Amino acid sequence: HLNREFFMIKIEESSPNCSKKKRSNKNIGFIIIHYTGMQSEIESFNRLKNMKSKVSCHYFINRKGTVIQMIEDNKVAWHAGKSRWKNFKNLNKSSIGIELVNKGHNFGYQQFPSLQIKSLINLCNKLKKKYKIKKDNILGHSDIAPLRKVDPGKKFPWKKLSYYNLGSWYKDIRKDLYFTETKIIKSLFFKNLFKIGYRYFKLNKRSKKDKLIVKAFQQRYYPQKVTGIIDQKTHIISHLLANQHK
Repeated sequence: HLNREFFMIKIEESSPNCSKKKRSNKNIGFIIIHYTGMQSEIESFNRLKNMKSKVSCHYFINRKGTVIQMIEDNKVAWHAGKSRWKNFKNLNKSSIGIELVNKGHNFGYQQFPSLQIKSLINLCNKLKKKYKIKKDNILGHSDIAPLRKVDPGKKFPWKKLSYYNLGSWYKDIRKDLYFTETKIIKSLFFKNLFKIGYRYFKLNKRSKKDKLIVKAFQQRYYPQKVTGIIDQKTHIISHLLANQHK
């Protein structure tokens, strides 16, 4: 169990990179998780406060689990960029952005420390309850912008978060679910992804960019094998998740 007694949010000097206009609570429907992807915590924090960078987040969690609120929830932060999920576009306006300090893929991708994840789980639980956010609307940056982004990446513990009813996960795979190897698998896979919420692909026409979509899906649900190839297990996971999204 998580110790909620010591869960504190520090209010820092706010980032200027946000909307001046406030939004209502009912317009907050998503939580988007990112990693900072920079060499140090200070460098990341300063960038999120720098007007020239034009990027920001609502909450910043360092590797010791300290949570810093940089922008009020009722203001739109600039964290998601061009993004899509189901019928939603440009998710900044309907989401809360959380940055986790991690060097990322360009500077030596790290495991996410347990203290950092504990704070994230506490924060997500608090936000989910306050804004009545659906558990399936807790997403990674790569889910909503798979052609541009890879964060929070395959080391992020989505399965652990699902134990706390945060984010979606699939039920255990049964052997009788294995499908025959056919060309139909690829078509079914993308239909499943569309049903789950992924976008940036065409249902009836394949593209070279589709590999990035497959990788984004595998990073989250099959991190042991991020190949961009739709193998049997990747397809079955998509099938299970799509059925959960009825």
